[in-house]
Amino acid sequence: MTKGTQSFGLRHTKTHGMCPRCDRRSYHIQKKTCASCGFPSPKIRKYQWAYKAIRRNTTGTGRCRYLKLALRRERNGWKVGSTPKAAVNNKQN
Repeated sequence: MTKGTQSFGLRHTKTHGMCPRCDRRSYHIQKKTCASCGFPSPKIRKYQWAYKAIRRNTTGTGRCRYLKLALRRERNGWKVGSTPKAAVNNKQN
């Protein structure tokens, strides 16, 4: 059999599935590792030669659920359990 068109008809199994960490279809089923994020390794897979991939997955490209709250709390001095000051109306009528 040749390496061209006839060989492509034999491809009916999936090598990669959905990754539990990055939700991409790059989790290798036999190796049990993700080609994109490196799951189950605790460190996220990233390389300096792939600077575009780092840019796509860096902080600020997602929802920033905690970071949005942390920035607001930092501006207000990390206060815990206190009531906010009353707003002073300085308008002159």
